[in-house]
Amino acid sequence: MTTPSTPLDETVWDLPPLILHPFNERVPPSALLDNSRAALMLSGLIPNEGEDPEELSRRVLAGRYGEIRMLFFLGKDVFRWMDQCLDWVTRVEELREGEWSRQTFAALLASDTPAEVKEKLMRWGVSDYRSIFCRAIGLNTLFTAPPAFETLAEEFLRNYHQYADALYRSYMESAPHRTANDKRFHFVLYASGEYSRLLESQWEGETG
Repeated sequence: MTTPSTPLDETVWDLPPLILHPFNERVPPSALLDNSRAALMLSGLIPNEGEDPEELSRRVLAGRYGEIRMLFFLGKDVFRWMDQCLDWVTRVEELREGEWSRQTFAALLASDTPAEVKEKLMRWGVSDYRSIFCRAIGLNTLFTAPPAFETLAEEFLRNYHQYADALYRSYMESAPHRTANDKRFHFVLYASGEYSRLLESQWEGETG
């Protein structure tokens, strides 16, 4: 990470990897597409094909709820990673002092994303990753478990993204935090299966 000839302010630090686990929601892509079409019909952006407005509304809310659950589980992975980063930085003598907090690494992930992580997300087809990470973090500041559908107000379900964005902003303002920019802090993004295979290959190499 550093050598005696490397000035501290030029050192590039390797953070723990961010490992994302798959969602076990058993929702087929056709259902997600159907919910999206229902939302477009209700908004008048595509013709209503004789569908009952109440049924369309029900499908829209079901789709929003599915999105909330997926973001919640993503946020669990992100919070786990932020805690690992916070634990790591307190163990590095050169970095121990300073106002490090979860928010430090939330900002690094969502606002100052390292290029390698951006490229991988784009390969996965995730273009609006900033909004996704911000909302995942925001929802995890409110819920400790996925909320039941019947406990959420229709207003929240329809516009949860606005509330999640506001929760993220509030979270970032809730504690002072030091900046960790992508020029000095590096981390790698893995899907959980990909990371398991990497570990297996390393173990096989060590034992072989």
